[in-house]
Amino acid sequence: MILGIESTAHTLGVGIVKNGKILANVKDSYTTERGGIIPLDAAKHHKEFSGIILSKALVDAGVSLKDIKAIAFSQGPGLSPCLLEGVMFAKKLALELNVPLVPVNHCVAHLEIGKITGARDPVLLYASGANTQIIAYSGGKYRVFGETLDIGVGNFIDTFARHCGLGFPGGPKIQELASKSKNYIELPYSIKGMDVSFSGIQTKLKQMFDSKKYKLEDLSFSLQETVFAMLIESSERALAHTEKKELVLGGGVACNTRLQEMAKIMCKERGAKFYAPDNSLLVDNGTMIAFTGEMLFKAGVKIKPGSKEFEKLDILPRQRTDDVIVNWR
Repeated sequence: MILGIESTAHTLGVGIVKNGKILANVKDSYTTERGGIIPLDAAKHHKEFSGIILSKALVDAGVSLKDIKAIAFSQGPGLSPCLLEGVMFAKKLALELNVPLVPVNHCVAHLEIGKITGARDPVLLYASGANTQIIAYSGGKYRVFGETLDIGVGNFIDTFARHCGLGFPGGPKIQELASKSKNYIELPYSIKGMDVSFSGIQTKLKQMFDSKKYKLEDLSFSLQETVFAMLIESSERALAHTEKKELVLGGGVACNTRLQEMAKIMCKERGAKFYAPDNSLLVDNGTMIAFTGEMLFKAGVKIKPGSKEFEKLDILPRQRTDDVIVNWR
């Protein structure tokens, strides 16, 4: 039975998994009425809620701490203050319970939890706040076949939403506004091979909003249609390049119903299978860390309390997906 701790950004999550079965998935997120994530404030939130979230997860799972055999935690990438709270929480629990730690890459966990849907060897469209990547397993590693050249798609949407006074997170509000329009306004379409870029589109959208010549509903609709088309085009190219037949969505932006709809259409047209976990597993969560951590644990990744490796174990805020040594497949 593995307990997983997620703390890369605004969400603190605790999940409990046993033999691939989810027993608990509890989270609480730092939010603001204005502005975006303030990393130190998000870290304070994680410290304040860690005990509460842990207790609720244990109750939901119907287990006690003595049943836990290892603590998995998100080592990176992410915001340093938030990651630090997570690793300190994980180390404290590991020492108290005398169980090993299992460091997990946040991006890889988004892909691995996608397999709970039945996918075997998919391409992952990973669309979240800070991360936008097209990932697939090839040659012994999870390779990044396409990614953003500037900002993550979620941060791009949130930044535009804040500019319009919509608060944080902005994605759900943009989706709601977009659903009220069918009036497409042409925007820059920036895709280079399998890489995408959002900064130019963001600048254009801000200028159009500031001009007061366009309805926010029309801008929101056009934003989604343009940006999601870019992500789906990149994903289709990755499917063709890798010759894989499955697409899995991951990340908070993947909760968007229009992105899911476009992905389904593309997969149907090329004879591929489409998979999307429940929204509770698309957003950042502790369950995906526990789920991936269990695979690593069974593959021998166990950092025992009191060891030199345990003492030196640190966060990796800039760890890339393709830096991870995949020894559990």
